[in-house]
Amino acid sequence: MRSYLYDNSDADQRELHDSGVAVSLEKLRELGVEYRRLDGNVSENLAAVDQLCQERSYKNRDEINISPSLLPEYEKKIKIFFTEHIHEDEEIRFILEGAGFFDVRDKEDRWVRILVEQGDLLIVPAGIYHRFTLDTSNYIKAMRLFKEDPKWTPINRPDADKNQHHLAHLQLIGASS
Repeated sequence: MRSYLYDNSDADQRELHDSGVAVSLEKLRELGVEYRRLDGNVSENLAAVDQLCQERSYKNRDEINISPSLLPEYEKKIKIFFTEHIHEDEEIRFILEGAGFFDVRDKEDRWVRILVEQGDLLIVPAGIYHRFTLDTSNYIKAMRLFKEDPKWTPINRPDADKNQHHLAHLQLIGASS
């Protein structure tokens, strides 16, 4: 996992966009973003995921494979994933194969880019503006964890600006709305 400020260039969203300004794990935690590295074998990693599910009362999971050959209308969908949005539930992703980027907004409303690769587990809090894209390999396989039935309901910006979950997140990190 690497995290840094996004460079805001017009290059393809799947490029690194590394501004050269690193963002520490401590700064990510201040934003409510949690990171874990699962380096064990398959059964050890699944045991760690099971433990996390128990700790956070998660009941369901699925796996998603994203690539041009596996996802119908790939280019359209990847642009939808990259639209700035929030969720009213936290988002947990365990990367099984491949790589991608989660971009999250910091206290100053700047994009922080988080590179996730095989073995990375990322928890994105409810209410934080974020977006997702693959890297230039155009492939990722991820386990998605859900408290209840699997759902992916984005609330796009600016519609989410007054959402109670977004406002609660801003208050938690000490940012203004």
